[in-house]
Amino acid sequence: MSVFENAIITLENFGLTDVLIPFLLVFTIVFAVFQKTKILGEGRKNFNIMIGLIMGLAVVIPHVTHTYPANGDVVDIINKALPNVSIVVVAVIMLLLLIGLFGGEANWGGSTYLGLVVIIALVVVIYIFGAAANLWGEVTWLWWLRDPDTQALIVVILVFAVIVWYITKEEKTTGNKFLEGVRDMFRSK
Repeated sequence: MSVFENAIITLENFGLTDVLIPFLLVFTIVFAVFQKTKILGEGRKNFNIMIGLIMGLAVVIPHVTHTYPANGDVVDIINKALPNVSIVVVAVIMLLLLIGLFGGEANWGGSTYLGLVVIIALVVVIYIFGAAANLWGEVTWLWWLRDPDTQALIVVILVFAVIVWYITKEEKTTGNKFLEGVRDMFRSK
């Protein structure tokens, strides 16, 4: 076992997931909401800190003292939900990265093809995460996509196709905004 794994196990023994993470999560969310909404008024940071501290402790203390009712332990619920929420967050970030890669900016009304790109990116992200979670089982007709050499070949072909298209295309006065956005990504400023 590595030093890092030992450090994580030691932190877990000290109560990392039972006390520290739930407390910090609840405190941060409550404090941020109070700061943003200014419920207690302008410049009341000390009161916002106190309410966040009290709410964080109110979640953690009953867990540590085992006074939550059966199946109602908030810390257990948080610890079961956080991994799933983090998967959704990572999937959304991946989707936004793909949209940004193909569309430049998130200008939702700027192109007729942008909707198609968003749908394709969404399908790709769903497939990747579903395959990672083994939701689809064994997809036999896509066996060739799992080969790293095939994946690299597809990427190289797509890159060269975009470069050839970019070099050989004819200039139009009125063009497609999506394609113009892709072209502008490769132009030097």
